[in-house]
Amino acid sequence: TNPSAKYEASGTSGILNIVLKKDEKEGLNGSISLNTGIPDNHSVGVSLNRRTQKFNLFTQIGVGYRSLPRFSDNINLDKNAGTRILSEGESFRNETFYNITLGTDYHINENNVLTLSGRYAFEKEDNPAETIFREEDSTGQLLNASTRNEDTQADNPKWRFDLQYKKQFTDHEDHTLQMSALGNYFQKDQSSVFSNIPSEGVSLSNEQLSATDFGRTDYTFKLDYTRPIDEGFELETGAQYDINNVGNDYAVSDLIGGEYVINSDFTNDFDFDQKVLGAYATGAYEGQKVGVKVGLRVEDTELNTLLAATNEKNDQHYTSFFPSFHSSYKFTDNLSFQVGYSRRIRRPRLWDLNPFFNITNNFNIWTGNPNLQPEFTDSYELTSVYIRQKTSLSASLYYRYTTDVVERVSIFENNVNTTTPLNIGTSATAGLEITGKYSVDRRLTINGDLNLNRFVREGRFQDTDFDFDGQQWSGRLTAKFKFSKDLEFEMTGNYRSRFKTVQGERSASPSLDMGIRQKMLNGKIVANIGVRDLFRSRIFENIIDQEEFYLYSWSQRGRFITFGLSYGFGKGEAMTYSGGRRR
Repeated sequence: TNPSAKYEASGTSGILNIVLKKDEKEGLNGSISLNTGIPDNHSVGVSLNRRTQKFNLFTQIGVGYRSLPRFSDNINLDKNAGTRILSEGESFRNETFYNITLGTDYHINENNVLTLSGRYAFEKEDNPAETIFREEDSTGQLLNASTRNEDTQADNPKWRFDLQYKKQFTDHEDHTLQMSALGNYFQKDQSSVFSNIPSEGVSLSNEQLSATDFGRTDYTFKLDYTRPIDEGFELETGAQYDINNVGNDYAVSDLIGGEYVINSDFTNDFDFDQKVLGAYATGAYEGQKVGVKVGLRVEDTELNTLLAATNEKNDQHYTSFFPSFHSSYKFTDNLSFQVGYSRRIRRPRLWDLNPFFNITNNFNIWTGNPNLQPEFTDSYELTSVYIRQKTSLSASLYYRYTTDVVERVSIFENNVNTTTPLNIGTSATAGLEITGKYSVDRRLTINGDLNLNRFVREGRFQDTDFDFDGQQWSGRLTAKFKFSKDLEFEMTGNYRSRFKTVQGERSASPSLDMGIRQKMLNGKIVANIGVRDLFRSRIFENIIDQEEFYLYSWSQRGRFITFGLSYGFGKGEAMTYSGGRRR
């Protein structure tokens, strides 16, 4: 959970190392999957691979339709005037999608493999939304009420290619050289029509049109070299170059005097160009009881943004060093301790910088901040790991100190809440995380995670003091029941506690997911049923209570039920295909 200098320094997530087994099943193998669900989540997928002595050809073709609903409630209260705006909305992201993947592994010889793959996908969106607005005075008397309808259409083509080369040297199986080039392209051509129907008084929003022409291109080039030096010693070195280029042409028009007129306040062309060049070196020693790994990563970042309509530029160029240190000591075959340190960075993401406006709800607006600076974090961990027969348990004490913390701050004026990210002060977080797994018997396995922490925030922006402290905890518990070798049931409960935010507090959120899987014909056929958020309790609820205004927001995705059936032919088992993850 505290990655070494080998890995890019952005983010605070851990590294999951998946070791794949070699599969020498020659001939034609494949799988066909059918999926359906409530709300609509229907897809058909075909996966094929043809293996010969030198080549492994693979492809995947999919087509489907899915619908993602979202429900929301908002309250904007002006404490000085006593007026408030209430809004209740329902929206759907409906997508028809098609995708195809083609690729090959070329085994040049026993120690050299070349992989080339490409993917094309196309999504056609139809996203309707309806929001009911009510304006009330200080006595609760209704002043105005209207319904705002949105009809959004979008076409999203996507391209992806991946080229990889791996060389394994003959002197040692861990002596390797890997090179890769990855490219992604995404485009969105979107148009929206907003109409308003007053039911009391006057309409609270304008008749509007919006149009988006969005394009994003990403390239990643990597080189990694690993060389065992002697028994227990190993050196790693490599480099990575990331290129991100985005153009977002966004326009809003208001209906004035029977004609649509461009609204210059909401219209602009935003260009984003970021290049990150990184290089690293690590050295490691692994003995029978002691392990040590040290490393250093250097990343040079060049970021340029431009608002074309107003010629506003933000150019950033900085070089950062990211050291890492890890050590472990093995007391017994069952018990070991680890200590680790790494320096991390969180660069502003595209949508943090892009000052576009979402006008679905004109009283609750999100906009980016082109002047954001990156966050830097020093991360320390002390971990113990215990493994014995049916039990595995790890406990970690951690401490993270972050500077230039990015916080989402609400600015309230004329009943309109505008949320924007700002760099505000520092954050110090200390916590305990416990992860465990226990196999009760052959049929029942329980694993879970518990994370408790306390944080202290210090910061000031303009004339506002943002100092505060708080605590939060989250937990996950999964139970897997194996009724037979072919029938399995899984249930996962999640809980996130209430916690303070920079201006208010976030409510607690519990949820329960469950699924069952049945194998048939020695794994050739697999049927599965899954339920996400069984009790519709996974919510996002935020309260901001300030001296001059009060804001309440609530949103929910709801319950999802899926059913899948897969059939595998050739020498392989059935492989599931979902058509894409729920977001």
